[in-house]
Amino acid sequence: MMMISRGGGSDMLVGGTRFFSISRSVAKVLCVRAHAVHGVSVVRNESTLGMSEKENKNEVESGVAGGNKEEKKVISYWGVQPSKVTKPDGTEWKWNCFRPWETYKADLSIDLQKHHAPVTFLDKMAYWTVKVLRYPTDIFFQRRYGCRAMMLETVAAVPGMVGGMILHCKSLRRFEHSGGWIKALLEEAENERMHLMTFMEVAKPKWYERALVISVQGVFFNAYFLGYLISPKFAHRMVGYLEEEAIHSYTEFLKELDKGTIENVAAPAIAIDYWQLPPNSTLRDVVMVVRADEAHHRDVNHFASDIHYQGRELREAAAPIGYH
Repeated sequence: MMMISRGGGSDMLVGGTRFFSISRSVAKVLCVRAHAVHGVSVVRNESTLGMSEKENKNEVESGVAGGNKEEKKVISYWGVQPSKVTKPDGTEWKWNCFRPWETYKADLSIDLQKHHAPVTFLDKMAYWTVKVLRYPTDIFFQRRYGCRAMMLETVAAVPGMVGGMILHCKSLRRFEHSGGWIKALLEEAENERMHLMTFMEVAKPKWYERALVISVQGVFFNAYFLGYLISPKFAHRMVGYLEEEAIHSYTEFLKELDKGTIENVAAPAIAIDYWQLPPNSTLRDVVMVVRADEAHHRDVNHFASDIHYQGRELREAAAPIGYH
């Protein structure tokens, strides 16, 4: 059935199935136009996300980068999603800052007494530079070894990153391999940073300590960068002596724990997973493994300096990757 009515000099088609079909088509066109005029940003967002807002809100994951907060999963058109990682016992791995295959058991049998006796002028200069730097640290922190460790790690994590960065650029410029030293130095930097993440759970930094870290890092990073460019043998030797001082500081830390001056609290969860420690581990166990790490860094940097002293480049000797 179809009816045609005339009015205002125009024909209007009214009727049955065709009427509803035309009406729906008009509605779609109007809807699209409304979005184009009034909802450009909404359309753009939806094309980027590739999922509706409702789906985005429903996608929630319980993941952490260092804490236990519930986070919304980021939904992206590009399809980049973190993989689900579990522990050997089947429970979910909660650390995004490191994965199970990056954890290890520290070698506590390492010789803590080894010392490189300074002989050359550069060695003596590196040795006394470290001794001078330690003096204000002793005055500022006294016997607050938790805060001292935290500050120490903000400095100790810089040299590996600077050295790795310089070697990386050098490798690109010269079209040559690094002998694994880029990876070894970046491993060192990451390991030192994990020390910091651990001690942050033990000693919460005050506002003035945070301000001090910013100042020290700004000065030390640039000074070490220039020092490494001028003389890598001096730079690595200085880090070797810094690590020797770190071993001494952590040994004093252990003495205070044993005397009861510092409470031997439970080990932070991040430390238990990173060093594969037993579940009932304490702060003393954490200090022990951190001290062992520092001894390994001492060996790596003195070794790197020795390579340069022999007139060779680091890439000519295999780097101790995974040595920690």
